[in-house]
This record gives sequence, C-alpha cells and structure tokens, in this order.
Amino acid sequence: MTDAPAITVTGLTKRYGGRAVVDHFDLQVPRGAIYGFLGPNGSGKTTTIRMMCGLLTPDAGKGSCLGFDILTEQARIKERVGYMTQKFSLYEDLTIRENLDFIARMFGVRDRRNRVRAALDDLGLADRATQYAGTLSGGWKQRLALAACMIHDPELLLLDEPTAGVDPKARRDFWDEIRKLSARGVTVLVSTHYMDEAIQCDFIAYIAYGKKLISGVAREIPEMIGLYTYRVTGNDISALEARLRQEEAVAQVARFGAVLHVSGTDKAALDALAARYGKDGSHRWERKEAELEEAFIYLMGGAADNFAGAAS
Repeated sequence: MTDAPAITVTGLTKRYGGRAVVDHFDLQVPRGAIYGFLGPNGSGKTTTIRMMCGLLTPDAGKGSCLGFDILTEQARIKERVGYMTQKFSLYEDLTIRENLDFIARMFGVRDRRNRVRAALDDLGLADRATQYAGTLSGGWKQRLALAACMIHDPELLLLDEPTAGVDPKARRDFWDEIRKLSARGVTVLVSTHYMDEAIQCDFIAYIAYGKKLISGVAREIPEMIGLYTYRVTGNDISALEARLRQEEAVAQVARFGAVLHVSGTDKAALDALAARYGKDGSHRWERKEAELEEAFIYLMGGAADNFAGAAS
C-alpha cells in the first residue's frame, strides 16, 4: 500500500447565493485513517467532504483523492468511494438481500451472489436477508446502509452523520465495524456531533461556518489550542458559574450536570483563580486534562457565522 495521503486538497471553496459555504479549505487525510469532521449544522462539513471525494465540484481550489484529480477524474474517484447518507436512501420495498444485490449490479461487482452473501454475513444481516428494508429499526437500517456502501470494496468510505437517531448499543456496534474497516486499510471520513464518537477518530477537523478552525491528531487538539481546565464541584454551582463567567482568566465555563469545567488559555492566571476561589473550601477545584468537548465549545465560541444576517 502506498504511503501517499488518501486525500490532499488546498484552497477548496464553494459558494451558494454569494456566500462561501466552504472557504479556502486545506487538508491531508492519511490512508487507512478514521478522520472526523465536527461542526455545527450548516457549517459546511458535508459540502467539504463531498468536494474532497470528487462528488461535488469546488468553485476554487485543487486536490487529489486516492491518486486522482478531484477536478478532472471524478468518475474514477466515485468508483472507489462508498457513500452513506444521513437519511436512509435504500429501497424500503425491497428486502435486505434485494437491496444489496441491486447495489452490487450498479457497481458491476464480480461474483455478485457470493459477494452479497459475504456482505450479509459480515454485518450480521444473514438471518434477516428476506426482511423488507422498510420494516427495519434504525440500527438495522444503519447496518444495511453500511453493507451497501461496502459491497464494491471501496478504498474510501464517506459517512454523513451515520449514527443520528439510533440507540447507544447500535452506535457502539457500528463503530466496531468502522474500526475493523480501518484496520483493513479503508480510509473513513465521518461527520458527527457526538463527542464520544469524535474521540474514536484518529484525526479531527473542526469546521465552523465555512472555515476550518483546526485539524490534527484527535488526542492532541486540546493541547494545540493551549486550553487548560479545572473540574469544579460543590454547593450552589449555578451562582459560582455566573461569577466565573465575569472573570478575565476564564475563557469558558461548561456545565455537566452538577459539575463545572472551567477553562482558560493562560495557565498561570487560571491556577491563581482556582487557588483564590478554592480558599474557602466551599467548592473543590481539581486540575483535569482538557478534552475534545471543552476544545469544541471553545472553538465554536470564537467562530463567526458566515450566514449571520442572511435573509431567511
């Protein structure tokens, strides 16, 4: 397998109605990586991923995907991509087996019957092969959609909010399958809002309102920002939260139930604040490693909405 990145893009830009939905986006995606895209709704995640994979033509910028030019060799790229949309898009009046057989025919899969049989076995669908897709629960529809994406053995898998609306167990099972695919060398691009899914990605890009805010190894993102955090517990946490929001050393206060995560970018100032507030013993201040969720909230707080003021 080549060591060259699966995707390299520079300056990708897409405009709708005169506004940049994606604004000069640069990125490299290593082969075999699980690359997560995080950002609020309307931030340009799906548009960005589709441009990188040759499924949508950018207005500006250039790049390659799986060794093919995203501007001139899009058809070659599409043959090697599996795309799982957020909304279930298979035929609900066909059985699981019929859906997979139909997709396999579309891609001209060789030895089609055996490939469909293998797909049913791989995703645990064999016992439901004759069940109509429209009668499946969200988790089983998700499995079927993933099987359909993989029926032609793509090198690159595009997942758009793949676990939206499914139960926690189905989400865990789904990610087990994604990790298996990555171990086999399949590159995975996934957009998600869930922090517990983000930490399962090898790399992450934060996208807000058309711009990439940061990208890198998932576990290193908080350190790249330079964010320091304290975990605070005690009585009357709401009153403390209001006071802390007025402190200059505090970049953000995030509440998780009865616990506050207090973060800042000036370590010395934050340490001094913690010592000052902790003197009376009414609240317990504990240093903790800043995590992706704190980093995400911090980045979103500083992002400017490129559609602010737009007509509805």
